Amino acid sequence: MLRIDHNKEDFSVVLNNKKILEHSCENPCIFVGKGNADIDMYRGNFKFDNYISERLPLLNFEIIKKTKNFYEIVFAVADEHLVCELKYENERLELGFNKQEIPSEFNRFWIRLLANKDEKIYGCGEQLSYFNLRGRNFPLWTSEPGVGRDKSTFVTWQADVNDNAGGDYYNTNYPQSTFISTQKYFCHLDSTAYMDFNFKNENFHELECWEIPTRLIFETADTYLNLVSKVTNFFGKNQKLPEWVYNGVILGIQDGTDIVIDKAQYAIDAGVKVSGIWAQDWQGERRTSFGKRLNWNWQWDSKLYPNLDKKITELKSRDIRFLGYTNPYLIKDWDLYKEGLELGYFATTKDDKEYLVDFGEFECGVVDFTNPEAFEWYKNRVIKKELIEFGLAGWMADFGEYLPTDCKLFNGVDATIMHNDWPRLWAKANFEAVEESGKLGEILYFMRAGFNGFQPYNLLLWAGDQCVDFSLHDGLASVIPAALSAGMCGMGLSHSDIGGYTTLHGLKRTKELFMRWTEMAAFTPVMRTHEGNRPADNFQFDQDKDALAHFAKMTQIYVHLKPYIKSLVETNAEKGIPVQRPLFMHYEDDARTYDIQYQYLFGEDVLVAPVHKENQEEWAIYLPKDNWVHLFTGVEYEGGDIIVDAPLGCPPVFYRKDSEYKELFKQVKNTDE
Repeated sequence: MLRIDHNKEDFSVVLNNKKILEHSCENPCIFVGKGNADIDMYRGNFKFDNYISERLPLLNFEIIKKTKNFYEIVFAVADEHLVCELKYENERLELGFNKQEIPSEFNRFWIRLLANKDEKIYGCGEQLSYFNLRGRNFPLWTSEPGVGRDKSTFVTWQADVNDNAGGDYYNTNYPQSTFISTQKYFCHLDSTAYMDFNFKNENFHELECWEIPTRLIFETADTYLNLVSKVTNFFGKNQKLPEWVYNGVILGIQDGTDIVIDKAQYAIDAGVKVSGIWAQDWQGERRTSFGKRLNWNWQWDSKLYPNLDKKITELKSRDIRFLGYTNPYLIKDWDLYKEGLELGYFATTKDDKEYLVDFGEFECGVVDFTNPEAFEWYKNRVIKKELIEFGLAGWMADFGEYLPTDCKLFNGVDATIMHNDWPRLWAKANFEAVEESGKLGEILYFMRAGFNGFQPYNLLLWAGDQCVDFSLHDGLASVIPAALSAGMCGMGLSHSDIGGYTTLHGLKRTKELFMRWTEMAAFTPVMRTHEGNRPADNFQFDQDKDALAHFAKMTQIYVHLKPYIKSLVETNAEKGIPVQRPLFMHYEDDARTYDIQYQYLFGEDVLVAPVHKENQEEWAIYLPKDNWVHLFTGVEYEGGDIIVDAPLGCPPVFYRKDSEYKELFKQVKNTDE
């Protein structure tokens, strides 16, 4: 299963008949070097000024065979050498790197993996612009994704000029140093440092890391289904969703007890299926130039939400849950901040003084999760006491990307190395609070920030702050490759803000955008709305009777499909197969499917092709060869390129004619009658 072919001049590493590494003096596979970087953060957006002072190819090598599946390769150049241990066990190849053999001033590492020109690459966390990563490089650093994420657009230009916040195609809340190749292997570089995976070269992929990494992992499989299962076996699987989630949409509404109750009732009276009310301002609000913001002191605001404690109980008796909001930062001079500061639970400056982060016209302290006592304090004092004991059935566990690189942490590790790991620690704090409270399977929290190893701790991924528009890089369309790429990396439960969030630089949510986004959301694991950062500028569900009827219809379809959706979520929890899947996952022999990123399979039996452009009455689709039935018209297709009518309320969704759920699918046409 593992073979190393070598002579004095070169060697190659072959795993299950797939050649993954090749080394010679003319084409070395490993480089080490020295570099310095200036990193500047402004409100979660990072700029890097990286200077490489030395890059050395490790030319000479010696291979020592220890056992059948264990080798040691000693790379050397001049007086420097790196020991690489290759161990094959339980169908997994691990290349371990002995950092002690390299002087500490060597803080850059590059490794080249074999590639071919026809190969395609997927993964690297949640990528919102491109699903197939071939032909581009992807810096891996958790951050704000930016507004617009397309340097050619007016919106991104304005965001850059005004706030240094335009972003680019690779910016993401959830990066991950893992990718899947169409050579049917996955590769994971184990580090939390800044990394950059370069897939531009025809003959090799080059993985860069700003430290000597711990290890490099490879696993192969015979199918993509089995391969993605191996990814989730490595990182840990997602949990099942609470049963109440399938009862309808989680309505994002705010501004006080009476308002949220009245708006929810208005929706229910109009036929909207409602499973929960999500009031992000349950702990109070503040107004900034960005728009409506929250008061980051995670305690119930009884003035804005009078009698909420009693209303939560009343809503639950009606099978409607109430959800709130929290994040890992605390606003200066409020109660929880004062308590944490007195206990010494915040990250500090290098000279042990108070460290504050600007979050947009207000400052916060960073709870130091590397301090075990601070971790336990936040988990017990804040999440358990203020959220769970108060009665919240869930919350948005926001942020996690903002750990500044110039702060001092309790564990003594450089914040540049800890930055990418912060989302995992944040997820772990939420998970342990829920688990220790005996509420797993009852509470739902959702996160946008992620990195390696957060999968078993995050109950649900949310795609972040999309613009309220139809743009490919940061609008409705972007959440499709986002879900697909995350699913390839072991995070198989994803959803998005219906209608988007970011309302800046002239953007305003339209009725059509809200309706198209709702159509797509009905075919995702969870439906949830958001009013956006400037609610008054955005179309809302209660502003138009036609839109409200459309909204009701889509929530009814979602609830009708509960048996099917629930089975997909259970499969994800048991086998690691994502709910939203690329077409090639079930049609491996169809070459067309590997470059499709704006359609997806919802499980094996449903194909969804969301209308992601405005003013469309027809929509072009590619169907893999199979027997497909249009969900809303009953018209049958055998595959290929087709054009279908796609008016609002009749999105392009198809099911397999021989599905075991075909009777359930047939009844969808009658859900609003």
